Amino acid sequence: MTTATAGTADGTSEPTRLEQIRERHHWLDHLLRAGTRYTEKHGDHYAAAITYFSILALVPLLMIAFAAAAFVLANNQDLLTQIQNSITQAAPAGLGALLNSVIQQAIAQRNAVGIIGLLGALYSGLGWMGNLREALSEQWDQRDDPPAILKRYGGDLVAMIGLFVALALSFAVTAVATGASHGIAEALGLDGQVWVQVLLSIAGILITLGANWLVFVWVIARLPREPVTLRSAGRAAILASVGFVILQQVMTVYIASVTNSPAGAAFGPIIGLLVFANFVSRFILFVTAWAATLKENERDDYPEPAPVIVRPEVTVGRTPGARTTAGLLGVGAVLGVVGSIVGVNGMRRGKR
Repeated sequence: MTTATAGTADGTSEPTRLEQIRERHHWLDHLLRAGTRYTEKHGDHYAAAITYFSILALVPLLMIAFAAAAFVLANNQDLLTQIQNSITQAAPAGLGALLNSVIQQAIAQRNAVGIIGLLGALYSGLGWMGNLREALSEQWDQRDDPPAILKRYGGDLVAMIGLFVALALSFAVTAVATGASHGIAEALGLDGQVWVQVLLSIAGILITLGANWLVFVWVIARLPREPVTLRSAGRAAILASVGFVILQQVMTVYIASVTNSPAGAAFGPIIGLLVFANFVSRFILFVTAWAATLKENERDDYPEPAPVIVRPEVTVGRTPGARTTAGLLGVGAVLGVVGSIVGVNGMRRGKR
C-alpha cells in the first residue's frame, strides 16, 4: 500500500495535523512554544543547579535554627530544665545523660555555630540566587554580557533580601486574612456552621493564591538580570500560583506515601524534599518561558549580515603581438617622415 503526500498547487507541502491544531488553538501553540523555549534554554540543567543549592542551604539553616534555640534555652533556665527532665525520662538509661550533654555543648558553642551557619547560609544563598537569576534571565533570552563579579554578588544579595521580604509579606497577608476571617465567623456565632466552614476554606484558598501571586510576580519580573514588564509577569503569576497550589497537594500525598516504610521514614523526607525542590524549580522556569513567549514579548531575530570580503581586482591589459608591434612602428616611421617633409617646406617658405 502506498501513500502520497498532499501538496498545494505551487508545490509546497500542506500543513501537518499538529500544525493545523496549533493554528486553531492558540493556547496550545503558546504552550508548545514555551516548552521549546524551556528546552532550548537548558531549563532542566538550571533546575538541577537550583535544587543542589536549595538542599545545600539546609545545613547552615539548621545550624542557625539550633543556635537560635540555644540562645533561647540559655536565657530560660526553667525551659531548659524541663526539656532535660523530659529527655531523661523518655530516653533509655544512659542515653538521656548523653543527650543532655549534647544540649549543654550546643548552648556553650551557640556563638560559633550561629556564625558558621550564617556564613554557610550566605554562601549557599548567594549560589542559589545566582543560579535562579541566571536561569530566569536565560528564559527571557536576555543576551547582555554578565555584570562584573562584585556587582553580580551585590545584585544577588539585594535580590535575595527582596525575595525574603516578599515571602514574609506573603505569609503575613495569609496569616492576617485567615485569622480575620475566622474571627469574624466566631464574632457572628457562625463558626460551627457547615456552609461557613466551606466559605472559610474557599476564602483560605483564594488568600493563598493571592499571596502566591505576589511572590511569583516578584520572581518573574524582578529577579532576572534585566527587569521585564509587570503585565506579562502578572499573567504568568496567575498560572504559577494555581499550579503551585496543585503541586503542593501532589507532593504532600507523595511524601506521605514514601514515608510509610522504615526506610522511607529515614530517607523519605530528604528524597521528597529533593523531588519537590526540583519540580518547583522546573515549574518556575517553565512559567517564565511561558511569559517570555507571549506575543507582546516576542522579538524578531534578524539574521546577521554575511561578512564582507574585499578582494582587490587587478586587470592586466593584453600585450600587443609581434605583427601589431611592427605595424605600429611602421605607422610611426611614416608619420615621422611626413612630419619632417612638412617642416622642411615650412622653413623654405619662411626664407623666401
